[in-house]
Amino acid sequence: MSAATTPSGVFVHPALFYNSDEEYLDALVPFITDGLGEGHPAAVAVPGARLRLLREALGTAADDVLMLDMEVVGRNPGRIIPTVLRRFADAHRSGQVRIIGEPIWAGRTEIEYPACAQHEALINLAFAGRDVTIVCPYDSRALDDHVLADALATHPTVWEATGRRDSDHYDPHAVVDRYNRPLPTAPDSADLDVGTTADIRDVRRLVADQARRSPLDAEAIADLELIATELVTNSLRHTGAGCRLRIWRDGAHLICSVEDDGRLTDPLAGRRPPEPGQRGGRGLLLVNQLADLVRTHATAHGTTVTAFLRVDR
Repeated sequence: MSAATTPSGVFVHPALFYNSDEEYLDALVPFITDGLGEGHPAAVAVPGARLRLLREALGTAADDVLMLDMEVVGRNPGRIIPTVLRRFADAHRSGQVRIIGEPIWAGRTEIEYPACAQHEALINLAFAGRDVTIVCPYDSRALDDHVLADALATHPTVWEATGRRDSDHYDPHAVVDRYNRPLPTAPDSADLDVGTTADIRDVRRLVADQARRSPLDAEAIADLELIATELVTNSLRHTGAGCRLRIWRDGAHLICSVEDDGRLTDPLAGRRPPEPGQRGGRGLLLVNQLADLVRTHATAHGTTVTAFLRVDR
Protein backbone atom coordinates (compact mmCIF):
# COMPACT_ATOMS: atom_id res chain seq x y z
CA MET A 1 0.00 0.00 0.00
CA SER A 2 2.94 2.35 -0.50
CA ALA A 3 1.98 5.83 -1.64
CA ALA A 4 4.98 6.00 -3.96
CA THR A 5 2.79 5.42 -7.03
CA THR A 6 0.41 8.31 -6.25
CA PRO A 7 0.34 10.43 -9.43
CA SER A 8 1.16 14.11 -9.27
CA GLY A 9 -0.50 16.96 -11.10
CA VAL A 10 -4.01 15.45 -11.01
CA PHE A 11 -6.77 15.02 -8.47
CA VAL A 12 -6.74 11.55 -6.87
CA HIS A 13 -9.72 10.37 -4.83
CA PRO A 14 -9.52 6.74 -3.67
CA ALA A 15 -11.84 4.91 -1.30
CA LEU A 16 -9.93 2.81 1.23
CA PHE A 17 -11.85 -0.31 2.29
CA TYR A 18 -10.41 -1.62 5.55
CA ASN A 19 -11.37 -4.57 7.75
CA SER A 20 -9.09 -3.99 10.74
CA ASP A 21 -6.98 -1.41 12.49
CA GLU A 22 -3.92 -3.00 10.95
CA GLU A 23 -5.22 -2.55 7.40
CA TYR A 24 -6.18 1.02 8.24
CA LEU A 25 -2.71 1.89 9.50
CA ASP A 26 -0.85 -0.10 6.84
CA ALA A 27 -2.47 2.04 4.17
CA LEU A 28 -2.62 5.46 5.78
CA VAL A 29 0.60 5.77 7.78
CA PRO A 30 2.84 5.34 4.68
CA PHE A 31 0.53 7.64 2.72
CA ILE A 32 1.24 10.38 5.25
CA THR A 33 4.90 9.69 6.04
CA ASP A 34 5.91 9.17 2.40
CA GLY A 35 4.22 12.44 1.57
CA LEU A 36 5.94 14.29 4.38
CA GLY A 37 9.23 12.90 3.18
CA GLU A 38 8.55 14.42 -0.24
CA GLY A 39 7.53 17.76 1.27
CA HIS A 40 3.79 17.31 0.73
CA PRO A 41 1.57 19.03 3.31
CA ALA A 42 -0.75 16.55 5.02
CA ALA A 43 -4.03 16.76 6.89
CA VAL A 44 -6.18 14.12 8.60
CA ALA A 45 -9.90 14.54 9.33
CA VAL A 46 -11.34 11.31 10.73
CA PRO A 47 -13.61 10.32 13.65
CA GLY A 48 -12.11 10.74 17.12
CA ALA A 49 -11.18 7.09 17.78
CA ARG A 50 -9.52 6.80 14.36
CA LEU A 51 -7.73 10.09 14.94
CA ARG A 52 -6.18 8.81 18.17
CA LEU A 53 -5.14 5.59 16.45
CA LEU A 54 -3.40 7.45 13.65
CA ARG A 55 -1.78 9.96 15.97
CA GLU A 56 -0.22 7.18 18.04
CA ALA A 57 0.96 5.29 14.95
CA LEU A 58 2.50 8.39 13.37
CA GLY A 59 4.48 9.22 16.50
CA THR A 60 6.45 12.44 16.19
CA ALA A 61 5.44 12.74 12.51
CA ALA A 62 1.96 13.68 13.76
CA ASP A 63 3.42 17.04 14.80
CA ASP A 64 3.73 17.93 11.10
CA VAL A 65 0.15 16.93 10.24
CA LEU A 66 -3.06 18.94 10.67
CA MET A 67 -5.25 16.53 12.64
CA LEU A 68 -9.00 17.19 12.97
CA ASP A 69 -11.87 15.29 14.54
CA MET A 70 -14.36 14.73 11.69
CA GLU A 71 -17.17 14.15 14.18
CA VAL A 72 -16.76 17.83 15.08
CA VAL A 73 -15.58 19.65 11.94
CA GLY A 74 -17.64 17.47 9.61
CA ARG A 75 -20.80 16.90 11.62
CA ASN A 76 -22.59 18.72 8.80
CA PRO A 77 -21.23 17.17 5.58
CA GLY A 78 -22.03 20.40 3.74
CA ARG A 79 -19.23 22.24 5.51
CA ILE A 80 -16.45 19.68 4.87
CA ILE A 81 -15.44 20.85 1.38
CA PRO A 82 -15.09 24.59 2.15
CA THR A 83 -14.04 24.45 5.80
CA VAL A 84 -11.84 21.36 5.93
CA LEU A 85 -10.67 20.23 2.49
CA ARG A 86 -10.53 23.47 0.49
CA ARG A 87 -9.25 25.48 3.43
CA PHE A 88 -6.23 23.19 3.78
CA ALA A 89 -5.61 22.65 0.07
CA ASP A 90 -5.97 26.35 -0.77
CA ALA A 91 -3.40 27.22 1.90
CA HIS A 92 -0.87 24.93 0.15
CA ARG A 93 -1.20 25.58 -3.56
CA SER A 94 2.45 24.91 -4.38
CA GLY A 95 2.97 21.18 -4.91
CA GLN A 96 0.94 18.13 -4.02
CA VAL A 97 -1.32 18.04 -0.97
CA ARG A 98 -2.37 14.84 0.86
CA ILE A 99 -5.55 14.58 2.89
CA ILE A 100 -7.31 11.74 4.69
CA GLY A 101 -11.03 12.42 5.07
CA GLU A 102 -13.45 9.93 6.67
CA PRO A 103 -16.91 11.57 6.54
CA ILE A 104 -18.91 8.33 6.81
CA TRP A 105 -18.81 6.14 9.88
CA ALA A 106 -21.18 3.65 11.50
CA GLY A 107 -22.65 6.31 13.80
CA ARG A 108 -24.06 8.38 10.93
CA THR A 109 -27.87 8.49 11.00
CA GLU A 110 -30.26 7.74 8.15
CA ILE A 111 -31.12 11.43 7.93
CA GLU A 112 -27.43 12.38 7.65
CA TYR A 113 -26.31 9.72 5.20
CA PRO A 114 -27.76 11.17 1.95
CA ALA A 115 -25.84 14.40 2.57
CA CYS A 116 -22.69 12.36 3.25
CA ALA A 117 -22.98 10.40 0.00
CA GLN A 118 -23.60 13.57 -2.01
CA HIS A 119 -20.60 15.19 -0.34
CA GLU A 120 -18.35 12.33 -1.44
CA ALA A 121 -19.64 12.67 -5.00
CA LEU A 122 -19.18 16.45 -5.08
CA ILE A 123 -15.55 16.27 -3.95
CA ASN A 124 -14.73 15.14 -7.49
CA LEU A 125 -16.22 18.31 -8.94
CA ALA A 126 -14.78 20.61 -6.28
CA PHE A 127 -11.19 19.42 -6.82
CA ALA A 128 -11.12 18.68 -10.55
CA GLY A 129 -7.71 19.61 -11.90
CA ARG A 130 -6.15 20.16 -8.47
CA ASP A 131 -2.86 18.53 -7.40
CA VAL A 132 -4.52 16.98 -4.36
CA THR A 133 -5.01 13.43 -3.11
CA ILE A 134 -7.94 12.80 -0.75
CA VAL A 135 -8.18 9.26 0.64
CA CYS A 136 -11.57 8.35 2.13
CA PRO A 137 -11.53 5.33 4.47
CA TYR A 138 -14.57 3.03 4.74
CA ASP A 139 -14.89 0.49 7.55
CA SER A 140 -16.06 -2.63 5.69
CA ARG A 141 -16.87 -4.36 9.00
CA ALA A 142 -19.33 -1.77 10.25
CA LEU A 143 -20.90 -0.08 7.21
CA ASP A 144 -23.90 -1.39 5.30
CA ASP A 145 -23.50 -2.88 1.84
CA HIS A 146 -25.30 0.03 0.15
CA VAL A 147 -22.79 2.46 1.71
CA LEU A 148 -19.87 0.49 0.27
CA ALA A 149 -21.66 0.33 -3.10
CA ASP A 150 -22.08 4.10 -3.06
CA ALA A 151 -18.36 4.45 -2.29
CA LEU A 152 -17.59 2.61 -5.51
CA ALA A 153 -19.72 5.15 -7.37
CA THR A 154 -18.20 8.23 -5.72
CA HIS A 155 -14.54 7.19 -5.94
CA PRO A 156 -12.73 6.44 -9.20
CA THR A 157 -10.23 4.12 -7.50
CA VAL A 158 -10.31 1.67 -4.61
CA TRP A 159 -7.56 0.76 -2.17
CA GLU A 160 -7.76 -2.59 -0.39
CA ALA A 161 -5.32 -4.76 1.51
CA THR A 162 -4.89 -6.85 -1.65
CA GLY A 163 -3.97 -3.86 -3.80
CA ARG A 164 -5.40 -0.99 -5.79
CA ARG A 165 -7.88 -1.00 -8.64
CA ASP A 166 -10.13 1.24 -10.68
CA SER A 167 -13.80 1.27 -9.74
CA ASP A 168 -16.05 -0.22 -12.40
CA HIS A 169 -19.05 1.58 -10.89
CA TYR A 170 -17.73 5.15 -10.76
CA ASP A 171 -20.68 7.50 -11.40
CA PRO A 172 -20.75 10.42 -8.93
CA HIS A 173 -23.55 12.26 -10.75
CA ALA A 174 -25.83 9.27 -10.23
CA VAL A 175 -25.20 9.44 -6.47
CA VAL A 176 -26.02 13.16 -6.33
CA ASP A 177 -29.29 12.44 -8.14
CA ARG A 178 -30.10 9.33 -6.11
CA TYR A 179 -30.00 11.19 -2.81
CA ASN A 180 -31.79 14.28 -4.06
CA ARG A 181 -34.72 13.29 -1.87
CA PRO A 182 -37.49 15.31 -0.21
CA LEU A 183 -37.88 15.26 3.55
CA PRO A 184 -41.26 14.83 5.22
CA THR A 185 -42.69 17.96 6.80
CA ALA A 186 -44.21 17.67 10.24
CA PRO A 187 -47.97 18.36 10.29
CA ASP A 188 -47.52 20.67 13.29
CA SER A 189 -44.88 22.91 11.70
CA ALA A 190 -45.11 26.67 12.12
CA ASP A 191 -45.37 28.16 8.60
CA LEU A 192 -44.87 31.61 7.19
CA ASP A 193 -45.25 32.81 3.61
CA VAL A 194 -42.60 35.41 2.81
CA GLY A 195 -43.12 37.77 -0.12
CA THR A 196 -40.52 40.52 0.27
CA THR A 197 -37.57 41.47 2.43
CA ALA A 198 -39.99 43.56 4.46
CA ASP A 199 -41.21 40.28 5.94
CA ILE A 200 -37.80 39.43 7.45
CA ARG A 201 -38.91 40.88 10.78
CA ASP A 202 -41.76 38.36 10.86
CA VAL A 203 -39.28 35.60 10.00
CA ARG A 204 -37.11 36.44 13.00
CA ARG A 205 -40.12 36.73 15.27
CA LEU A 206 -41.44 33.30 14.25
CA VAL A 207 -38.02 31.66 14.63
CA ALA A 208 -37.44 33.19 18.04
CA ASP A 209 -40.89 32.11 19.24
CA GLN A 210 -40.37 28.51 18.12
CA ALA A 211 -36.81 28.35 19.40
CA ARG A 212 -37.78 29.49 22.89
CA ARG A 213 -40.09 26.49 23.15
CA SER A 214 -37.08 24.17 22.85
CA PRO A 215 -34.00 23.85 25.10
CA LEU A 216 -31.77 26.08 22.97
CA ASP A 217 -29.50 28.61 24.61
CA ALA A 218 -29.32 32.23 23.47
CA GLU A 219 -26.39 31.59 21.11
CA ALA A 220 -28.17 28.71 19.39
CA ILE A 221 -31.34 30.77 19.02
CA ALA A 222 -29.29 33.50 17.37
CA ASP A 223 -27.79 30.90 15.01
CA LEU A 224 -31.25 29.63 14.07
CA GLU A 225 -32.50 33.17 13.41
CA LEU A 226 -29.50 33.77 11.17
CA ILE A 227 -30.02 30.47 9.33
CA ALA A 228 -33.67 31.27 8.63
CA THR A 229 -32.88 34.83 7.59
CA GLU A 230 -30.13 33.74 5.19
CA LEU A 231 -32.28 31.03 3.63
CA VAL A 232 -35.21 33.37 3.11
CA THR A 233 -33.02 36.21 1.81
CA ASN A 234 -31.23 33.84 -0.56
CA SER A 235 -34.55 32.60 -1.87
CA LEU A 236 -35.94 36.08 -2.46
CA ARG A 237 -32.74 37.26 -4.12
CA HIS A 238 -32.43 34.39 -6.58
CA THR A 239 -36.05 33.68 -7.44
CA GLY A 240 -37.61 37.13 -7.44
CA ALA A 241 -40.69 35.54 -5.92
CA GLY A 242 -41.90 34.52 -2.51
CA CYS A 243 -41.03 31.47 -0.44
CA ARG A 244 -42.44 29.48 2.45
CA LEU A 245 -40.64 29.10 5.75
CA ARG A 246 -41.41 26.12 7.98
CA ILE A 247 -40.09 25.38 11.48
CA TRP A 248 -40.72 22.29 13.57
CA ARG A 249 -39.21 20.07 16.25
CA ASP A 250 -38.31 16.49 15.47
CA GLY A 251 -36.65 14.59 18.31
CA ALA A 252 -33.15 15.94 18.84
CA HIS A 253 -33.42 18.69 16.20
CA LEU A 254 -35.15 21.97 15.61
CA ILE A 255 -35.65 22.09 11.85
CA CYS A 256 -35.99 25.06 9.52
CA SER A 257 -36.87 24.71 5.84
CA VAL A 258 -37.40 27.23 3.06
CA GLU A 259 -39.21 26.24 -0.13
CA ASP A 260 -39.43 28.28 -3.34
CA ASP A 261 -40.04 27.81 -7.06
CA GLY A 262 -36.44 28.48 -8.08
CA ARG A 263 -34.09 25.98 -9.74
CA LEU A 264 -30.78 25.29 -8.05
CA THR A 265 -28.38 24.54 -10.89
CA ASP A 266 -25.05 24.80 -9.05
CA PRO A 267 -24.34 21.55 -7.17
CA LEU A 268 -21.53 23.25 -5.21
CA ALA A 269 -23.69 26.13 -3.97
CA GLY A 270 -22.78 26.76 -0.34
CA ARG A 271 -19.65 24.62 -0.59
CA ARG A 272 -17.17 27.08 -2.07
CA PRO A 273 -15.07 29.26 0.23
CA PRO A 274 -15.40 32.94 -0.67
CA GLU A 275 -12.88 34.39 -3.07
CA PRO A 276 -10.76 37.34 -1.85
CA GLY A 277 -12.82 40.50 -2.12
CA GLN A 278 -16.02 38.62 -2.86
CA ARG A 279 -19.16 40.49 -1.85
CA GLY A 280 -22.37 38.56 -1.42
CA GLY A 281 -23.03 34.97 -2.39
CA ARG A 282 -22.26 33.65 1.07
CA GLY A 283 -25.76 32.84 2.34
CA LEU A 284 -25.76 29.07 1.85
CA LEU A 285 -22.11 28.88 2.89
CA LEU A 286 -22.99 30.55 6.19
CA VAL A 287 -25.95 28.22 6.69
CA ASN A 288 -23.65 25.23 6.25
CA GLN A 289 -21.28 26.64 8.86
CA LEU A 290 -24.01 27.17 11.45
CA ALA A 291 -26.26 24.14 10.96
CA ASP A 292 -25.60 20.61 12.21
CA LEU A 293 -27.02 19.22 8.95
CA VAL A 294 -28.30 20.68 5.70
CA ARG A 295 -30.38 18.74 3.18
CA THR A 296 -31.34 20.15 -0.22
CA HIS A 297 -34.07 18.87 -2.53
CA ALA A 298 -33.98 20.45 -5.99
CA THR A 299 -36.39 19.75 -8.85
CA ALA A 300 -37.37 21.46 -12.10
CA HIS A 301 -40.25 23.07 -10.21
CA GLY A 302 -38.57 24.33 -7.06
CA THR A 303 -35.98 23.98 -4.33
CA THR A 304 -36.25 23.21 -0.63
CA VAL A 305 -33.31 23.74 1.72
CA THR A 306 -33.68 22.22 5.18
CA ALA A 307 -31.35 23.02 8.07
CA PHE A 308 -31.15 20.99 11.28
CA LEU A 309 -29.98 22.38 14.61
CA ARG A 310 -29.41 19.97 17.50
CA VAL A 311 -31.29 21.06 20.61
CA ASP A 312 -28.58 19.57 22.86
CA ARG A 313 -25.68 21.38 21.13
